[in-house]
Amino acid sequence: RENFIHLCNPHLEKMKEDILYHFALGTGTHDFPTLFGDVKFVCVGGSPSRMKAFIAYIAEELGLGSPGCDYPNICAGTDRYAMYKVGPVLSVSHGMGIPSISIMLHELIKLLYHAKCSDITIIRIGTSGGIGLEPGSVVITRQSVDATFKPQLEQVVLGKTVIRSTNLDEQLAKELMQCSKEIGQFNTVIGNTMCTLDFYEGQGRLDGAICLYDEEEKLQYLKNAYDSGVRNIEMESSVFAAMCNLSGVKAAVVCVTLLNRLEGDQISSPHDILVEYQKRPQKLVGYFIKKSLGKV
Repeated sequence: RENFIHLCNPHLEKMKEDILYHFALGTGTHDFPTLFGDVKFVCVGGSPSRMKAFIAYIAEELGLGSPGCDYPNICAGTDRYAMYKVGPVLSVSHGMGIPSISIMLHELIKLLYHAKCSDITIIRIGTSGGIGLEPGSVVITRQSVDATFKPQLEQVVLGKTVIRSTNLDEQLAKELMQCSKEIGQFNTVIGNTMCTLDFYEGQGRLDGAICLYDEEEKLQYLKNAYDSGVRNIEMESSVFAAMCNLSGVKAAVVCVTLLNRLEGDQISSPHDILVEYQKRPQKLVGYFIKKSLGKV
């Protein structure tokens, strides 16, 4: 049986029109089933340019479109997010941090629902700080954990604290891991990902404008994170996992590590090396999509 998007909001059925403000799209102005009804894979990432590069990459991998083809930004009516589509693949930017990706996901999930999409897989691809891993390693997230290493998202709704699960699809993680083994080009692990509320103090850095702890305390915290199963740190995975869970969507997080935080706080690899690192998640996810479509 086809798996359709589940919306946890009965109020939407009473609305004559649903305006996805931050996408500059709406059910009264756009035919969602025609535009997006064939989508099966959604890839999201922080940077608009990275997501445009991904759609060009996947178009070439799937044999869709011509080399050098330009893909228009479906959300050109706004500067908040960028969205690109080729065949069954949608590529969307989400900005930086939990608030930004949360807003994007609310509208993305509604878009997929209005388009009557089924059997959707959503994968976040991005960069992260590694813990105990060589730079360039790829982490497939088992669970997103908070800064106290708990697999949960704590959110205040109507003045009350709500706790939501941040587990990710175990079978999907295993399939992605198998794809990495078949590619055989870079180190890949399955591990927990710590999702923080900021880039500096929240991740135990010593190089922010404010830092009221010493290096020993920082290293002990990161070692505790490693011992709890954390292998990388980023800023979006918890709300991504929680919202996909509530919407009944298969989801995964695939991030490359740009440095080993046990050895420092600032990224020191040359630019060309970092560019190659950043392509690794898209290579893995691109291979997974090709394999899922029987094109490997």
